[in-house]
Amino acid sequence: MAAAPGFVETLAGRFDPSVFDARRRQTRIRLAVGDQNAWDVLVADGAASIAAADARPDAVLTADADTWRQIAADLSGGIDAYWSGRLSARRNLHVCVGFLAATSGATEPGRLRFQTIATAGARLSIMEAGTGPAVLAVHGLGATKGSFLPTVVALAGRFRVIAVDLPGFGDSDKPIGVSYDARFFAAAGIDLLDALALERVHLIGNSLGGRIALEIALRHPGRVGRLALLAPSLAWRRERPWVPLLRLTRPELGLVQLAPRALVDGIVRRVIPGADQGWAAAGVDEFLRAYLTPSGRAAFYAAARQIYLEEPHGREGFWTRLRTLQPDALFVWGRRDKLVPIAFERHVTDALPRARHLELDCGHVPQIERPMQTHAALAAFLSEATGPATDQPSRHER
Repeated sequence: MAAAPGFVETLAGRFDPSVFDARRRQTRIRLAVGDQNAWDVLVADGAASIAAADARPDAVLTADADTWRQIAADLSGGIDAYWSGRLSARRNLHVCVGFLAATSGATEPGRLRFQTIATAGARLSIMEAGTGPAVLAVHGLGATKGSFLPTVVALAGRFRVIAVDLPGFGDSDKPIGVSYDARFFAAAGIDLLDALALERVHLIGNSLGGRIALEIALRHPGRVGRLALLAPSLAWRRERPWVPLLRLTRPELGLVQLAPRALVDGIVRRVIPGADQGWAAAGVDEFLRAYLTPSGRAAFYAAARQIYLEEPHGREGFWTRLRTLQPDALFVWGRRDKLVPIAFERHVTDALPRARHLELDCGHVPQIERPMQTHAALAAFLSEATGPATDQPSRHER
């Protein structure tokens, strides 16, 4: 193996195991200088060592030589380079960002860190940063806590922001045979709060995560401060012709991979525009690394099935229960969202006349597509709760 350059030795030497929980006996992170040279850092037993790039890595970080030198010299350089697009993170965002955080040299309270939390029901992987009032961020279907990395960083100056991998996704446990419905996920959320000794938190949820945040607030209003719901997945209001068939179909079929890995990978990358660049590429990688495992597929199918099967009306229907929501709520909608159309806003307004609404020119993931506007709105809305109680009417912002 050729001698590793100074930046590789610096980063490996700065590795802090208290910041990054790799969850594997050995994790291999490849540090590549463009397409020219690469070296691997092996993380095992709380230590980092340098090895030749001669095996399949768990994660790949790629930048030019000048960027790597800047990352080694600047304690916050890794995350900054990633934001600016000078550093590419592929295969496993949890490992990539965890490694950058663990080699930053930062020691202050509230620094970015990754942990696995043993709760009453499962081991859940979290990413957190910041100090102050606690905020729990819950990702959408097929996503991971990595989709809230911009939110964690943006709000960490005012809040302790915790992004969690839901059971069945990312680096959390993936139990077989559980319901993976809103009630199950809400219970998992409460288990996490108990394990972290958090009595009350604000909740942020995107897509399915928004539905889960609502379920936590409906069942445990005393544990929730405020709700920020980003394009939340809500019960269907139109006819659902596939309900009888889906009730007979078992999500455990996902334990069998019916299509070759290469075919699944190709389909996903063709369906998602720009799937080989930036955040889209990282999101595809995150989806595939769970979906291409038997337990991850079963969890994905079960959660998707429950979204479709949820009853909209009746005494226990979603829209009936929504009217009883107690915590203050902000709904953020994307005008170009094809998964949760903005038309749902009027139905939410009918059920919750006092809820606030923000419309943005984006699709289904506002915190990534319109980060500055989204995070400014979240910071303002959640910060109100730390001051005197307010009694304001509904406000629609456009």
